[in-house]
Order: sequence, then C-alpha cells, then structure tokens
Amino acid sequence: MAILKGLRVVELDAIGPTPFCGKLLADHGASVIRIGRAGGQPNGIGAPGEDLLLQGRPTIAFDLKDHRDVQQVLTLVTAADVLIEGYRPGVMERLGLGPSECLARNPALVYGRMTGYGQRGPLAAYAGHDINYIALSGALHAVGVPDRPPQPPLSLVGDFGGGGMLLAFGILAARLRAMTTGRGEVVDAAIIDGSAQLLGLTYGWLNAGVWSQRRGDNILDGGAPFYRTYATQDGQYLAVGAIEPKFYAAFRRSIGLADSLFDAQWDRSKWSAMRAAIASVIASKPLRDWTTAISDPDACLSPVLRFDEVATHAHISARETVTRTANGDGRQRYDYRPAPRFLSDEISPSARNRTTAEILADWPLAEDLRKALQERAEAASQRSVPR
Repeated sequence: MAILKGLRVVELDAIGPTPFCGKLLADHGASVIRIGRAGGQPNGIGAPGEDLLLQGRPTIAFDLKDHRDVQQVLTLVTAADVLIEGYRPGVMERLGLGPSECLARNPALVYGRMTGYGQRGPLAAYAGHDINYIALSGALHAVGVPDRPPQPPLSLVGDFGGGGMLLAFGILAARLRAMTTGRGEVVDAAIIDGSAQLLGLTYGWLNAGVWSQRRGDNILDGGAPFYRTYATQDGQYLAVGAIEPKFYAAFRRSIGLADSLFDAQWDRSKWSAMRAAIASVIASKPLRDWTTAISDPDACLSPVLRFDEVATHAHISARETVTRTANGDGRQRYDYRPAPRFLSDEISPSARNRTTAEILADWPLAEDLRKALQERAEAASQRSVPR
C-alpha cells in the first residue's frame, strides 16, 4: 500500500512549486484532485500531456469567479485533509476560498500556502519568480564564476528545494498534529524562507569566518581545486568532489597528480595554481579516456551528463531514477521515479497512473457530484492547449 494512501488533497492550479508539491504527495499515494482554471495556463504552460509535474492526478476545470463552482470546490474541501494553493496573499480570500471559509467547514484541514515572499512582510504582495526570491535570501549571489554576474541555478534552489519541498514538509507535519488534535493549520511556505534554510551550512561557515563573500573563492562554489568541474579534450566535463583527505588522495592517484604542489590541500594561496594544473591534466584527454579514473570508487569523479544522456547511465538506469522512451512522433519522453523510496512500499508504475474514477472513489462525495467531476476531468484532459 502506498505510504500516503488515504490522504485526500485539493490542489489549486499554479505553476512551479505548488504542482511539484502536489506531485510529491500524489506519487506516494495521496488522492489529489487538481482544480484547474478554465482555459488552462497561458502559453501552454501546464499542458497535462507533457508536464511531469501534473501527472498522477486529474485536473478539473472550475471558474472560481462563478459562485456555483466555488461551492463545489468547498464541497471537496469539506471532504479533504489538505488544501494547497499558490496565489498571491489575499486572492483566495477574495474568491471565498480563504482559510476562514475552508476551516469553518473543515476544522481539521491543513491549508498549505505557497508564495515567494510569504503571507506577511513589506514584499508580501509583490510579484516575483525564483530568481527574485533567491536574490534576497543570498543564494543567488553565491552561484557563478568570479567577476561575472550571478548565474541562476535553474529553479532548483528557490521554487523546488526552498518552495515545494518546504510546503510538502509543512503539510505533513501539520497533518500529523491534526490527526491527534483534530485541529487544522495554515502553513505559510515562502520560497524566500525556504531558500534561506538551504543556506544553513553556508551561513554557518560565514559565522565561523571561513566563507569568502567573493564568488568562486570557497570550498563548494568552484574555488577549491578539488571541488569543481574541468573541461576534457573533447569539450566534455568532469566533476570533482574529493573533499576528505582519503578521497583527495584517491583523486590525485587516479589522474596522476604526484607534484608536491598538491600536498597542501587546504592552502588557499596555492588553489589558483592547483586549479590551472588540474585543468591542464584533464584537458589532455577526451572524456572516454578518463573511464578508469572515474571507476575508482574513492576518487569522487563523475562525468557531467546532459539531460539526454542521464537515462542511459548504468547507475541511473539500474535505479530507474530517470527513464527515457521514444514517442510516436520521434521525440524522446522523460520521466522519473518517485523519491524518496520506501523499501517496504515500492511504487509501481500502475500506482502512479490511477484513473480519475479510481481517485474520485477515495472521496466521500454525492454520486451526482462525483459524476460531474468525472465529466469535467475528461473534458480537461481532451482539451488541446496551444504551445
């Protein structure tokens, strides 16, 4: 049995961290119903057939400016354990779906709110995206090469690591308490807060005086010669992560760094020369000729894979971490296995692809409403979203 089986979730349409949270819950067995906006997301964002974040639960279109549709959503909320939404502060209240209305109907409800700046504070009503939130938390400043503008790390640090993951943790923590007390909770998950949490190690080093404010001058930002990427002769890249003395020694042996220059691993005055020397060694061969070095289990060497190479790597393939299949139109389709894994509860592909009828069967709803929701979900799945 999937570990979250029995958990009923209403997910309000959004992009990025909110559907990521919804998918995390659905992947582990929660019965999630996604409330979509009429007409879908603009510019094809959120196309159900292509967006991995929307898989595993039906999308049912509602017009939240229509009082009758709002009442149907409130009926679902009454039967739910969790609601998650990602609108700006005040929007759900204006729609008549704010915490006060929902908790009045369902006092044990966990009401999860996903925003960039949080429900309170001078910037709470401001628009923004991942890059804005991690700019203010300090994370963005630390990413990139020296003397160049900071480089956005995709949307991993803000939207997903500091946003959707934090919301999922908050929801499950609040649900644990609600199960014993019967009292619900409003979870204020702000990306700016979450991305700052992810910097705990870095702020700790800053406190200790061992972190430089200059990009590319530190242990984990590419400054350390033993923790960075290097180009190979054929324009590919090797990632080196040999921090501890044992692994640093294995790394040196694996690529032939016998020079005494490398004896003082932590002498920062030598890091620049060490980086240049290692770069020259690694650039002397194509990536395929570094296979033996990569195979050393203690050398902490990895090829830097492109997205289209990941699924065929032996370890990734063995764990089915990322899969790749050919579409009928000749394109490749990618997917990933749910994480984390529970060894007593492996998720089969069929468990991740439950039908709308199977999901709705988990909800204590009147039969006429269940049928209406089924029809709406079918209509939404057949709608062609322009890209």
